[in-house]
Amino acid sequence: MREHRIYDVVVVGGGAAGLSGALTLGRSRRSVLVIDGGAPRNAPAGHVHNYLTSEGVAPADLYATGRVEVAGYGVEVVDGTVTKAHRVEGPHDRARFEVELADGELVRARRLLVTTGLVDELPAIPGLAERWGRDVLHCPYCHGWEVRDQAVGVLATGPMTTHHALLFRQLTDDVVVFTHTGPPLAPEQAEQLAARGVRVVEGEVTGLEVTDDRLTGVRLRSGELVARQALVVGPRFAARADLLAGLGLMTSEFVVGGHVFGDHVAADASGATPVPGVWVAGNVTDPQATVIAAAAAGVKAGAALNADLIAEETDRAVTALRARTGADTEAGTGADGVAGTGADVVDAETARHWDELYQRRERIWSGRANPHLVDVVDPLPAGTALDLGCGEGADAIWLAGRGWRVTAVDVSTTALDRAAAEAATAGVATRIDFQRHDLTRTFPEGLFDLVSAQFLQSPLEFPRAEVLRAAARAVAPGGRLLIVEHGEVPPWSRLAHPHVRFATPEETLAELDLDPDGWRTERLDAPRREVTDPDGQPATLVDHLVLVRRR
Repeated sequence: MREHRIYDVVVVGGGAAGLSGALTLGRSRRSVLVIDGGAPRNAPAGHVHNYLTSEGVAPADLYATGRVEVAGYGVEVVDGTVTKAHRVEGPHDRARFEVELADGELVRARRLLVTTGLVDELPAIPGLAERWGRDVLHCPYCHGWEVRDQAVGVLATGPMTTHHALLFRQLTDDVVVFTHTGPPLAPEQAEQLAARGVRVVEGEVTGLEVTDDRLTGVRLRSGELVARQALVVGPRFAARADLLAGLGLMTSEFVVGGHVFGDHVAADASGATPVPGVWVAGNVTDPQATVIAAAAAGVKAGAALNADLIAEETDRAVTALRARTGADTEAGTGADGVAGTGADVVDAETARHWDELYQRRERIWSGRANPHLVDVVDPLPAGTALDLGCGEGADAIWLAGRGWRVTAVDVSTTALDRAAAEAATAGVATRIDFQRHDLTRTFPEGLFDLVSAQFLQSPLEFPRAEVLRAAARAVAPGGRLLIVEHGEVPPWSRLAHPHVRFATPEETLAELDLDPDGWRTERLDAPRREVTDPDGQPATLVDHLVLVRRR
């Protein structure tokens, strides 16, 4: 699994729709992975047309530029083919979906945007597929200008023959319709073609004549060769949607004017499918969309996905707020003046101790992330994090600013209120779920890519080893547990605490009682850091650090 990270959105397909959706999401600070199989529908074509500011660009160049642009907003793009997708169970703020790549890699996401396009299924005429997108065409808006004033043929295979012939007649006065295996022309259709000077040639087409890698004629079963420089063919549209079968999402007939032209994945105007959390955009849902229309659909789907995620995050934030404030209201205030909880999940003495500590000053801590956390996490890709004992929120806010989704817990309502206010000021409130827990009694639900316990040491009686073992159980496969603790009493407090001894990193690791087959130790050391003591003088502190990774 890709570092066992859970993305906000995985985009399957890196064409115009997929990259445009990813760009919209990336600019909204969403974590996005685009998985692209490298086989866009328009790969055979030499150029993209009717795409304002990119008129005539080669498809490969358009997508290469798009990859660079989305990368500028933190979007990851990888080459690969998704073979299947399925729903995963878990808390609502965790992954809903897991996609599997052809190489066996698994990737998880909260939402999916599928932009896999379609396959143009062509008539079984020798040589036809090899010329597709060059001088065997289907769309006058994609290729019409390039064959203006040329000898154009239209192969009759379905009900749109007359429509196609009249569209290309706008571009050239030499158009021939080959009846081939198409339905007979209605009298009014034959009249329209005759009125515009379009000749109708009866008989089945059996092959193409190509000279110097250029189409020069269309051969009939009778042996007749009709000189043509381009041939218009209406393909059947087959959506690339097999990967969605595991989600129970099937294709349906794509119908225009009462006629079936293939299949597609049905969706609403924003691209939302009947499966909650799954969006589609581009030709996989709208086979008629040109490149610029597919790009626009990707933008619309990206915006809808972001709004859906925001709604979920807001609901979760409201629930957390009600859990903190509503429970206190139900329980009332005890004789000691400390609000209790209806579920009796917070020890009153513990809550009072920490609230009184935070109420002594407007700010207790520096407001900067712990340096050892920064050192360990800085090179890691963003994922989900659990911050135990978040205090005034500096670590959680730093993680959220780097794209992590953070659950931050503390027992002090004062600390949590300050942290939430700071997160709002920093613009990352939607990425942090603040929860009140007395870790000796309750523990946050879910699994996390990172569980951080920074100086989780208390002067009160505290079942430290039990809490740290619970922290280890909250680590997702491939995730990390980071424990940072004081290694020794600060120099300015040694006289007051001459006999205090802290657990060594090796002792802490032993207390975790981890299965060696299921965990790997990445760091076990005693780093030093330079600080300023209460008198404003420089001092050196020794910390104890344990970093383990779940296999």
